[in-house]
This record gives sequence, structure tokens and C-alpha cells, in this order.
Amino acid sequence: MTLPIHEKLAILRESERLNRRQFSELTGIPYSSMSSYEKGVKDMGIQAVMKILQHPQFNKYTMWFITDQINPESGQIAPALAHFGQGITISPHSEQKTG
Repeated sequence: MTLPIHEKLAILRESERLNRRQFSELTGIPYSSMSSYEKGVKDMGIQAVMKILQHPQFNKYTMWFITDQINPESGQIAPALAHFGQGITISPHSEQKTG
């Protein structure tokens, strides 16, 4: 399941527990641009993507952000809020009665 870039951007920021202002200050991308990118109003250019993914705090998400894949062995992970991996987990119910 591929998410649109603007959704990935929001997930990345929220997973790091940053508000838009903090994220903007860390990356050097103007707040108004960042807000437009996240809302999907404006497409991100390669320069903005590079500013984000080259930042030491966010480069661990590069592979996920670009390709929807991860490689934990090389330090490439998905953000905590990305819901990456197995979609449905089935839990067997016990027939045992309690109480």
C-alpha cells in the first residue's frame, strides 16, 4: 500500500513527535511550504525532499519514504506511525470461560 507523499511527510513528522514549526526549523524548509506539502496543496520538489531526508534525525526513513521498503539491517526503518508490515493480526480465542 503506497501512501501519497504528503501523508508520508505527516507520518514522518508525527512519529518524531514534532509539530510543523519544529519540523520546519529542523529542516530549513519554510513553515508555509511545509504546511502546504503536508496538506497536499503543493507538491514537494526534490530540494525539499533532500533537505528532509539528509537531516540526521530523518535519514533513517529514506528508503521507506522513497520506495515503501525498509532494511533494518542497514538502519532503514519505517516511522512508528506508518503501520508498515503485516496488516491483520489474528488472535486465537480461548474457549475457556472466566469468572
